Amino acid sequence: MSKIHYKSVEEIELIRESSLLVSKTLGEVAKVIAPGVTTLELNTLAETFIRDNGGVPAFLNYNGFPYSLCISLNDQVVHGFPGKHVLVDGDIVSVDCGVILNKYYGDSAYTFPIGEIDEATKTLLRVTKECLVKGIEKAVVGMRIGDIGYAVQEHAEKHGFGVVKELVGHGVGLQLHEKPEVPNYGKRGAGIKLEEGMVIAIEPMINGGRAGVKFWDDGWTVSTVDKKPSAHYEHTVAVKKGQADVLSTFSYIEKVLEEKK
Repeated sequence: MSKIHYKSVEEIELIRESSLLVSKTLGEVAKVIAPGVTTLELNTLAETFIRDNGGVPAFLNYNGFPYSLCISLNDQVVHGFPGKHVLVDGDIVSVDCGVILNKYYGDSAYTFPIGEIDEATKTLLRVTKECLVKGIEKAVVGMRIGDIGYAVQEHAEKHGFGVVKELVGHGVGLQLHEKPEVPNYGKRGAGIKLEEGMVIAIEPMINGGRAGVKFWDDGWTVSTVDKKPSAHYEHTVAVKKGQADVLSTFSYIEKVLEEKK
């Protein structure tokens, strides 16, 4: 079993730079995501932006994944393929992005509403984002991995939503996926103790209905068993004393979405 790689202050700053490039890339996606756009267009835009800013798309060719973004529509949970699908009013689109910059990885995801979405789906998106905030609140020295998972699970299930258990968050650094795993469910006070120097991706994947998922024959795409929508938000976070240091940001996305209103 591989060990946890604890990061120095300098390494955390490099991961912050990578994470900010991810955040800016998602901000570029936010500018163009709309009814009538294909998901492949979003992929091309993101890859160009990442390369123009000195980065390398982290997902492209990762274990054979053929695209620079994971784009998951509606009942798809994660790892969806960009393609010729044209977005329509009422869709939700989870866009997961990773980059390598100066050898270090950054990773973040955001679920975009397309046009007007129904109230139940709006609630799913809001609660999933709140789950991320609640998980991050527990990413402090002295807490345990189970505290993060419990915070996410408790908030999601309180609203009647299903917590995906087959997929988890993870450590981030010189690899895209490092130890420790960061589940979105768990027991308070259980699991690995959080220490200074840990950098983790916290990424609630919350289903509008049942928790169950199915894995597609393409070897990547994961969707809900009951065809209800799923939401996914993710930040790269450095564990600190007192308060976590969130290395990625949704500010670029949210500024664009606010301007679009």
